[in-house]
Amino acid sequence: MSKKTVWYEVQENETISACLERMQKDGYMPAGRKEEPLFEMQNGEPKVIRQLIKFKGLKIEE
Repeated sequence: MSKKTVWYEVQENETISACLERMQKDGYMPAGRKEEPLFEMQNGEPKVIRQLIKFKGLKIEE
């Protein structure tokens, strides 16, 4: 039995549309979105290297 809720992360070389298509193929629909910065220490200072985007997927009932 599969989970009712799963978080999908947009991969580094993936578009948001491709991530949503991947969710749909797995049988999930987007129900939420969150973004958070990904930091890397450079010269003793935190620097944002990219934005992590995650979608909350709910299982599509059939």
